[in-house]
Amino acid sequence: MSSDCMQGTFVAMNAYTWVETISVCLSLAFLILLMRNNKWCWPFGIVGSALGAFLFVWPAAEVKLYSEAILYSYYVWIGVYGWIQWSGAGSKSDSFSIQTWGWKKHLYFILSGCLLAPSLGYIMSEYFSSNNPYIDAATTVFSFIASYMQAKRVLSSWHFWIVINAVSIWLYYQRGLEVYSLLMVVYFALSIAGLFQWSRLISAQARLRQDVS
Repeated sequence: MSSDCMQGTFVAMNAYTWVETISVCLSLAFLILLMRNNKWCWPFGIVGSALGAFLFVWPAAEVKLYSEAILYSYYVWIGVYGWIQWSGAGSKSDSFSIQTWGWKKHLYFILSGCLLAPSLGYIMSEYFSSNNPYIDAATTVFSFIASYMQAKRVLSSWHFWIVINAVSIWLYYQRGLEVYSLLMVVYFALSIAGLFQWSRLISAQARLRQDVS
């Protein structure tokens, strides 16, 4: 390999690392603000997710996690949706109510995810030569569901994220995305903290309703 080619590869990978690091920082800011039930989490999430989608298909890195690229593109869309939802609620109250879902609604989304994930995995395996297509597809499909639940401020979205982040730690690490793998470790811990934080908020909401009534 010529020195110019080696230098070009080094510059490309150095740029990749910088983009990955910026994406991680923005994603962490998103999650911390989300835990605090702050609508400003969404702009950070939108930009961080856009950078993440690009990283998963970066030609020089040979990552090839196409389902993850689709997922992060979806995060951009759900970020806009979440911003609109939370901003609309915020115009009436700074503390939009966190909600809970019954078991029937949970079952519907879980079964839907279990049906969609193998189909997406097959497509990614047969037509896109994706790495770990079925695990990648499963985390992608259930992240779609969890993101929608989070935009709706559903408490149990954190349960989904705890499992998804635990699996993603391994998925990213074995593809050489060390920074993203470390981010998933942090996400895993913050997802547990987020569950407790939203549980406290929903308890406070219940007490407030009792006091008003």
